[in-house]
Amino acid sequence: MLRAAIVAILVAMLPSLALAQSCSFTVTNMNFGAVDTLSGSAATSTATLNVTCSGSLPLLLPILVCPHLAAGTGGATSAAARQMLSGANSLDYQIYSDPAMSVVWGSYAWAYASRPPPLMLSPSVLGNSSGTLTLYGRVPGGQATVPPGTYLSTFSGGHVEFRYRTNLLGSNCDTGSGTLAASPTFTINATIAANCLVTTQNIDFGSKGVLDANVDATGQVSVTCTPSTAYTVSLNGGTTGGTPTNRKMSKGAERVTYGLYKDNARTQPWGDAGTPGSTVAGTGTGAAQPLTVYGRVPPQTTPSAGVYTDTVVVTITY
Repeated sequence: MLRAAIVAILVAMLPSLALAQSCSFTVTNMNFGAVDTLSGSAATSTATLNVTCSGSLPLLLPILVCPHLAAGTGGATSAAARQMLSGANSLDYQIYSDPAMSVVWGSYAWAYASRPPPLMLSPSVLGNSSGTLTLYGRVPGGQATVPPGTYLSTFSGGHVEFRYRTNLLGSNCDTGSGTLAASPTFTINATIAANCLVTTQNIDFGSKGVLDANVDATGQVSVTCTPSTAYTVSLNGGTTGGTPTNRKMSKGAERVTYGLYKDNARTQPWGDAGTPGSTVAGTGTGAAQPLTVYGRVPPQTTPSAGVYTDTVVVTITY
């Protein structure tokens, strides 16, 4: 009779022991810092989820924690792309549960198949336990058309459902079962600064026996700047520091005079800030913008035969 009474008391107490368990959560912010969208490379960052559980009486059953994360305030356009926002502009990113960044961290409550990683805790005899999970974030490359700005997505309220339960009902996080904890708030943020890249194509005037007429040739400066970024392109005076129409190609002490221009008619010299009105201005779109450089060798006294060269420095100011 005594044994039967003890069993009955223990069984009756199990539900109250489960209710005594309480878990709280914190998540650090995920800051991608300055993201270079023109490089084509991905940017990565991490955040840390901390969970602490306690109970007033011993509860030795394992605790399953399911940290569901929906889209965040920036929204999501697909299973692969959550978004941060800067006004009306958006920057794609994603949160993953693995360091290889192959498993998206999701929620039972959103439209996509991905679910959160389960975290199993083993309470002490006093009912206490704790654990951590790492959130892995990536901003993919290939977003050169995103304008400069500070981008943000906030996770709070309905975007965060951190639930916990004893492990009697299975070890997956496919549903919204379990006790709902107070939602922590954390942010995902990144900054895109104005940036420009430049590539060049050389000018080759070819071979000429006697410099008794104009010799024309073209090259190219290709400018890629973040959208809405105003820029100017300057060409310096070359190795000898000439003016836009009086640069010098050299072979030893001998020189060949040439000029660089903004137009096909060779009437608009292309120089630097030292020659007012001689630079080329533009506004970035995120795509490469080719600018033709028109070169001319005017008639002049012909020096000795050989290869004459000069180096012109291209400067992008933005």
